[in-house]
Amino acid sequence: MFRNKKFIGLLLVVLLLVSVISGCASEPTTTDGDKKEYKIVLLLPGPINDQGWNATAYEGLQLVEKDLDIKMEYLESVQQSDFEAVFTDYGEKKYDLVFAHGTQFYDAAIAVGPNYPDTFFMVINSEEGQAPNVGGIGVREWEGGYIAGSLAAMYTEAKNMGAIGSFPFPVIAGTLDAFEAAAQRYDPAIKVTKTYVNSWEDIQLGKETALAMIESGADLVFCSANQVGLGSIEAAKSKGVKAVGYISPQNEIAPDTVISSVTYNVPGLFKSTVEQ
Repeated sequence: MFRNKKFIGLLLVVLLLVSVISGCASEPTTTDGDKKEYKIVLLLPGPINDQGWNATAYEGLQLVEKDLDIKMEYLESVQQSDFEAVFTDYGEKKYDLVFAHGTQFYDAAIAVGPNYPDTFFMVINSEEGQAPNVGGIGVREWEGGYIAGSLAAMYTEAKNMGAIGSFPFPVIAGTLDAFEAAAQRYDPAIKVTKTYVNSWEDIQLGKETALAMIESGADLVFCSANQVGLGSIEAAKSKGVKAVGYISPQNEIAPDTVISSVTYNVPGLFKSTVEQ
């Protein structure tokens, strides 16, 4: 295991390990020039400037347009109460492919999908699908959680860390459990306090939750909860403790606070999926 903290602090760990589940997309429309035209949209649960989960998806959209010359639309900050209505809208408009960026979209996708067999609904971070036109791309986030825990364990002096998750979905719970397992493998004396905030976007709640952990003795925090993570980094910075960034390179948010970031090649995920 690496012991050089300066080196580890500069390390950018890149992960993307996906499995595409079930089905195939509908046939694209063509013009008189026989050029294929696809109608594709990306649905995001948060804003494209969140410096994390949603921002990396938007980078994927840009990569598809640049490298594949395929136009993609996007709709940001889609609320959970609107998921089914938004899926229905794009089904009615006969879109070829609807990306839904988050496991929280899955239930709505399988509810609406059968009504629009010519539209393929692809849910990111879901390992389930429903034939013939609802697919899932499973991101093995627990691997990232394990790496984050290994990094964090090298930096904690108090042997006390906090890990924040959005909702106790299996993929999120698995990430936090892996963080804890890695830290305790490095040093069994390390304590990891895990909690779920039931939010993806409440930055203030993320800050308050991290502050409570710090007040209880944590000297490092980790968060898998989209925008909520920005609040946890803000809390760590204000109290002079450390944080591990997640999903995208978050070191620049607070360079003296974020020791390293575990990132995923989300843009490559979108490019690879559209190519197929």
